[in-house]
Amino acid sequence: MRIISCMSGTSLDGLDIIFCEFSSLNHKIDYKILNYKTFEYSKEWKSKFENATELSGLELSLLDHKFGKLTANYIHEFIHENNINNIDFIASHGHTIFHQPERQFTLQVGNAIEIASLTNLPVINDFRSLDVSLYGQGAPLVPIGDKLLFGEYDYCLNLGGFSNISYQSKNERIAFDISPANIVLNYYSEKLGIAYDNSGEFGRKGSIIEHLLQQLNQLDYYSSTAPKSLGKEWLMQEFLPIIQENEYDIYDILRTLYEHISVQISKILRHKKSSTLVTGGGAFNSFLMELIQEKSISKIVIPKPEIINYKEAIIFGLLGFLRVRNKNNVLKSVTGASRDSCSGNIIYP
Repeated sequence: MRIISCMSGTSLDGLDIIFCEFSSLNHKIDYKILNYKTFEYSKEWKSKFENATELSGLELSLLDHKFGKLTANYIHEFIHENNINNIDFIASHGHTIFHQPERQFTLQVGNAIEIASLTNLPVINDFRSLDVSLYGQGAPLVPIGDKLLFGEYDYCLNLGGFSNISYQSKNERIAFDISPANIVLNYYSEKLGIAYDNSGEFGRKGSIIEHLLQQLNQLDYYSSTAPKSLGKEWLMQEFLPIIQENEYDIYDILRTLYEHISVQISKILRHKKSSTLVTGGGAFNSFLMELIQEKSISKIVIPKPEIINYKEAIIFGLLGFLRVRNKNNVLKSVTGASRDSCSGNIIYP
């Protein structure tokens, strides 16, 4: 199957679009990357997403439809630029606005009916809601792809808006969000007038605020057991208020955040003779990678850039591939749901 897959993450970098070919033979799934591109969000769209939790029901519904149209426009441009044909379907994650699994509620905008009608292609979306209705976390969803496509690595670590990890334990796939990552690094980088801390150069200039580091490391989330996941609500209500209690130098905050993130990640990477595949935008941050490797026993493996940038989008294409074949694509061992499930709504134009 030839699939266009779209992913919009919490770091608000843009909409990742990738065109992949998936094939299945003897219980093994292979994939081939054909084309890829990230469509950066305008300041207006970043602002829309950042403030979406404050919208009324009507405004949120309009945002859902407008982002569906924007997604369809980007897909049209992507298809035209790469002269793509013979597309089986689109797998679209949408953009998460609310994620509250404890209330059995998650919401991603990016209306699939708009995308299907404007592209004239079948669309699979809403990959999280079924798992949440089965009392799961609805996240992370990537571990099924870690298992089926990247199973040669002991750990798969993703450094996106939040850091998350997946690994095989006996006969089960275990996965969970570890800590905030780019979402909070970018938040403080923007206060210095830059979109993100390229290579960690600003973090290097700061000094660790020891008492702040201790407070962050003592947050209840870190001592809770998996399955567990993080969202923007937790960041705004639990994490950022600790930093905002006092006026700190931004460079020192960044340095403390780098230390915090690397400490939390290194707690997981404790097995000798193991390998860890690192993807997500944080893999390009040399300072963060130095700190993680310095504190961890596992061998850190950084793949080629298209895997770093588009692994999540590739795997949402795989989730769509499994959904069309009526195969389970969400694992209860990862999310804590009552059962595995075959998740995603299929919309035909």
